[in-house]
Amino acid sequence: MDHSTPSIWLALDSRQAGGIETHVVQLANGLRDHGWHSRVVFLRDHGPHPMKDRLADRGLPWSVLDGRFFSLARLLRTARPSILHTHGYKAGIVGRLAARITGVPVVSTFHAGETGTGRVALYDRLDRWTSALSQQRIAVSQSIADRLPWPSSVMNNFVDVPDPTTIGNQIAFVGRLSHEKGPDIFTRLGALHPGHPFHVYGSGPMATELQRTASANIVFHGAQADMDTVWPRIGVLVMTSRHEGLPMAALEAMARGIPVIATNTGNLPALVRHGDNGFLCPVADIAAFDTCLSTWLTRKDQRDRWSVTARDTVQRAFSTRAVVPQVLDRYRQALRIGT
Repeated sequence: MDHSTPSIWLALDSRQAGGIETHVVQLANGLRDHGWHSRVVFLRDHGPHPMKDRLADRGLPWSVLDGRFFSLARLLRTARPSILHTHGYKAGIVGRLAARITGVPVVSTFHAGETGTGRVALYDRLDRWTSALSQQRIAVSQSIADRLPWPSSVMNNFVDVPDPTTIGNQIAFVGRLSHEKGPDIFTRLGALHPGHPFHVYGSGPMATELQRTASANIVFHGAQADMDTVWPRIGVLVMTSRHEGLPMAALEAMARGIPVIATNTGNLPALVRHGDNGFLCPVADIAAFDTCLSTWLTRKDQRDRWSVTARDTVQRAFSTRAVVPQVLDRYRQALRIGT
């Protein structure tokens, strides 16, 4: 390893694939493209994980720890990475404390658009208040930044933009089947269009109830290990979230020319321009979603325009090429502060 080049550890605690996991893979890949060394560190071994396969396929290094605080602290003390970059509340809380006692600078990215309930709400508060221990804080939307008690940089989520391909015709929901993502709103929308199949890609605590109550045209596919094989089937992505930051699924879809019908929450209005590259609806407004979906279904003459504009939007402001240099600036500032 060239020790003149900073080494970045990207830390997370992950049980399944999701938006944070996609973000970390994209970031690790982008860092390598810019000549920076990185390693993804899973704080605990939760068994087989599609993210590990994606990292291995790209030749990106990763390690798994045993979930104990002192194991992370000991490894930080001996390996001495230049920066620990945390993702998610568990990695944020544990990582910042371990880095503090070992003298490793910390950058923390805050992804969650919702505060959760019960134990998750407690972890969320601890995550936000211990953010003072970070040399740099990054939020993926202004609403997330506004909840942090310390100054942060608002930075777009980002994805690689693949070469243009033809897109499919499925009406799809992609995400965790949990209340904040609004999959129940999607299935209610599907009931208004019994002549069209509605496809659900994802799993979560609402899965059983949704499958029990959904109309016959709702097709449940479960969690997907590799969305790259799924995106070519999709013609429009419907994001019915009650709370959001800047969802990776929206970026991945638009990067492939798939327009998005989404709620106007979190940083989605910065990505989706109503009627231009997609559509925006008030949260839980079934009538608005119905109107937008009907427009997409009937205005086939506009689909090519929506597709091209969606892809161009991501290319300009939400791509790895556009955003990773901003992350590198935060790293350089953290290194200056931490020395």
